[in-house]
Amino acid sequence: MTAVQTLAGGPQLEQVRRVVTEVPGPRSRELAARRNAALPAGLASAAPVYTAAAGGGVLVDVDGNSFIDLGSGIAVTTVGNAAPRVVERASRQLEKFTHTCFLATPYEPYIEVAEALNRLTPGTHEKRTALFNTGSEALENAVKYARAATGRPAVVTFDHAFHGRTLLTMSMTAKNQPYKATFGPFAPEVYRAPMAYPYRWPSGAEHAADEAFTQFELLVDAQIGADNVACVVVEPIQGEGGFIVPADGFLRKTADFCRDRGILLVADEVQTGIARTGAWFACDHEGIVPDLITTAKGLAGGMPLAAVTGRADVMDAAHAGGIGGTYSGNPAACEAALGVFETIEAEGLLIRAQEIGDFMMRELRDIAGGTSVIGDIRGRGAMIAAELVVPGSRTPNREAVAAITRHCLMNGVLTLTAGTYGNVLRFLPPLSISDALLAEAFGVIREAFAAL
Repeated sequence: MTAVQTLAGGPQLEQVRRVVTEVPGPRSRELAARRNAALPAGLASAAPVYTAAAGGGVLVDVDGNSFIDLGSGIAVTTVGNAAPRVVERASRQLEKFTHTCFLATPYEPYIEVAEALNRLTPGTHEKRTALFNTGSEALENAVKYARAATGRPAVVTFDHAFHGRTLLTMSMTAKNQPYKATFGPFAPEVYRAPMAYPYRWPSGAEHAADEAFTQFELLVDAQIGADNVACVVVEPIQGEGGFIVPADGFLRKTADFCRDRGILLVADEVQTGIARTGAWFACDHEGIVPDLITTAKGLAGGMPLAAVTGRADVMDAAHAGGIGGTYSGNPAACEAALGVFETIEAEGLLIRAQEIGDFMMRELRDIAGGTSVIGDIRGRGAMIAAELVVPGSRTPNREAVAAITRHCLMNGVLTLTAGTYGNVLRFLPPLSISDALLAEAFGVIREAFAAL
């Protein structure tokens, strides 16, 4: 066994940026060849390096290169990879039993996670929580609950939305490539309204909230019929769409409209939830209390777990046996989630997310002062993005994003992209990252912009 093969992850992993081979290195290239022979071509990865260990703010590949991690597995390892409380609780559960299926013989950790989410999600009303495996599955079931409770069929989503890759959630997702192309036909009774996207609103950011809401209202009332709409599903900050923060007032107007017409508001917090934005949920920043809220990604520190939490009367509307799944609420994943909750509270990670976000905003604004390629900087907490454009215009600049991503990778920093037009750099560092590593990563990012 090599030194890399015996590495342990978690915060005890050496917190350094270190590139010791070409990227990808020989072992990663060997694994890539095996992958090409064994896996279908449609399974793509953002970076060509293969992970050996991760923790704190770094990821070490099989060749011994240590990368600063600004992606957190797409907002999954928010509390840090192999976080001690997560590992300890999940490991202890695995020694007891790995699975029984909650639908067959239930167990306490499932109930504990539900109790925690009922307490932490917005609103003081009586709530219920059901657990699932993925964000897509949570969204599918949120729609099922909404349809059962209202007796209505239609679902309204928004431009630039991403809700998943299953048939229904793919139908709810706005972007064609790579999520929908060749996979149709899609589910019926899914409608899409404009998102109040400040940077790209045709008449200017100052008009985005009112004009987008007017179009949304027209769609629901005149084209669909409000009495036909079970729910409106919205990301409080759009994730794959490019970290779009809706224009001020838009979500409040939408929430009030839904309440007035008996339409349920579903907040998709799969990417924004569980401390990522500096609050437990991004809805908290807007003062919005949704009828249903979905979580996944950061919920269990890397273990597969998702949830729908909502008003008790809505959640109780589905008939017995109508909701469930073989692996939903696996006991080890539930214990991992309890470890996530403990870590956030014990380590003050809500405040840490705000600190990380403030730092990234300052750095990106400073970088923007020396380049004309950054059109917009936006986000909340440790969920920040820069939208890149062709200088002198708002034309999306995918080439610049690709060049910066490659420069960062070659120099030991892992970044992610996003956006309907593929021109957004998104930053989702683990909340366990140190100030020193964060500063070093943005030093590399500065170099990448300077090299354009």
